[in-house]
Amino acid sequence: MTVFPRVSGLFLAGVLTLALATAACSRGGGGDTAPEPGDRAVARVQAETIWASDVKREAVAQGLVGEGEPLDVTSDLFRRVLDEVIDQKLLAREAERRRLDASPLAQRRLEATRERILGDMLVESVVNGAISDEAVQTLYNEQLRLAKTSEEIRVRLILSRTKAEAEAVIGILGQGASFEAVAMERSIDEATRFSGGDLGYSTLDVMPQAYAGALRDRPAGSTVGPFQTEGGWAVLRVEDRRKESPPTLEQARPQIVRYLTYEGVRQLLERLRGKAKVDVLLSGEGAGQDEEPASAQPGALQPPAAPATPSSTSASPPAA
Repeated sequence: MTVFPRVSGLFLAGVLTLALATAACSRGGGGDTAPEPGDRAVARVQAETIWASDVKREAVAQGLVGEGEPLDVTSDLFRRVLDEVIDQKLLAREAERRRLDASPLAQRRLEATRERILGDMLVESVVNGAISDEAVQTLYNEQLRLAKTSEEIRVRLILSRTKAEAEAVIGILGQGASFEAVAMERSIDEATRFSGGDLGYSTLDVMPQAYAGALRDRPAGSTVGPFQTEGGWAVLRVEDRRKESPPTLEQARPQIVRYLTYEGVRQLLERLRGKAKVDVLLSGEGAGQDEEPASAQPGALQPPAAPATPSSTSASPPAA
């Protein structure tokens, strides 16, 4: 089945992580009016309210919970993230008291953070709002139609130290002994011997080459071997062969939503770039690479680079 590109971090994760980590340096939010319906005030820092949604956004930004997952205000995780949000606000207020936000460089960094947050809000309202259950179902059905299902094989193993011991195993099985019983008694593979040598279901492409070559055309019920492997001499029994089951819609939904989000942002940026006048003021490739801005000091910490936007990443439809 298709593996969809894991790219939903474009604005949604990478940007939020950076934006929310530095947004505490500005005065946005923190009022006495709940920012979301049903929101709950959970702390107050110097008359500035912290809401449950503020803590949830920070937890999402750190990857501690998913965007749609609940975060119980009574949980240890919520309290830990709340403490971090409180610390952010205390640091931000102290930075303001020292007027660290007044310099031109600070203003540009704060404006960059604001723009990233606004870009994320645009993605949430325009792109995410367009991802309907119907769109998810349509893409899922298309992938089912294009998917190439593999065959899964369930195998049992008896591993012996020498070829002579493996041939003796074949002789015992030929007399009607149970494969599971012989595996428990004679196999040297400690990982499987106590389960009767059961290796479970897997596809040939993930098996060791020696196993895959021996099993390729063997029907269910057949005994294969002995043949040499890295761990010893193997005797296999083919328990079952079946078509690999594709994931259900609910299992595939997260990856489908990520792909649709990526495509939506890519198309949105293509439209915006098509309408805007953008001039790149570089005289040639690599220009200015050896220069640093005047604000850069030796050994100084630099702000993290902004994540790449979809316009710099080539997107292609998910392959079956």
